[in-house]
Amino acid sequence: MADPVVPQPALGATIDAVRAEVALLHRELVRYGLVVWTGGNVSGRVPGTDLFVIKPSGVSYDELAPERMIVCDLDGEPLPGSTERPSSDTAAHAYVYRHMPEVGGVVHTHSTYATAWAARGEEIPCAITAMADEFGGPIPVGPFAIIGDDSIGRGIVETLRGHRSRAVLMQNHGPFTIGATAKEAVKAAVMLEDVARTVHLAREAGPLIPIAADDIDRLHERYQHVYGQRSSGVAERRP
Repeated sequence: MADPVVPQPALGATIDAVRAEVALLHRELVRYGLVVWTGGNVSGRVPGTDLFVIKPSGVSYDELAPERMIVCDLDGEPLPGSTERPSSDTAAHAYVYRHMPEVGGVVHTHSTYATAWAARGEEIPCAITAMADEFGGPIPVGPFAIIGDDSIGRGIVETLRGHRSRAVLMQNHGPFTIGATAKEAVKAAVMLEDVARTVHLAREAGPLIPIAADDIDRLHERYQHVYGQRSSGVAERRP
């Protein structure tokens, strides 16, 4: 089902809200050590529209004010009036939004451990419960693709469509994560680097013990639908 159409008078306020959120979420990439220099990006879909917001290309993270976030259409073209070029990954983000309407946020980083798995073209096996909880199984590897057009986006969609994982390791490149919102995609990026590091260290010490598929299913179901707070504000009972 398509998103509801945002009334025109409210469109500016909606875009401003997404710009502010996306600008703020970039700080989380820095806070969790997922990016260096100007690499990496967060984007967020503008609800009820065929638009999304993404950072400008090559701009320092401490300069990413809301007004510098660039509004693009789903072909990855900035709206008229933009004075800066959007991220070099814009075409990839746009392709994901066009072909996965359930996605509301996309994140790309070159976080160290996740990128190391991508450099080997090796999926991260599901050997810890936190990974089953968040990703519902192993982290898959997407194909090698050259940056600049929608090739990376095609690889992301082909790999993640129908997959429970909200993360993909693009071969020889690095991780991309998706979410129903930009905040969820950032959380997935943070959790991805955490499990990539843990599983790497565990494998260095000895053979991994994989989690059985049925147990992965149960862990994922519980985390996605039981863990945390109910919408009523009543806390779930947790071990």
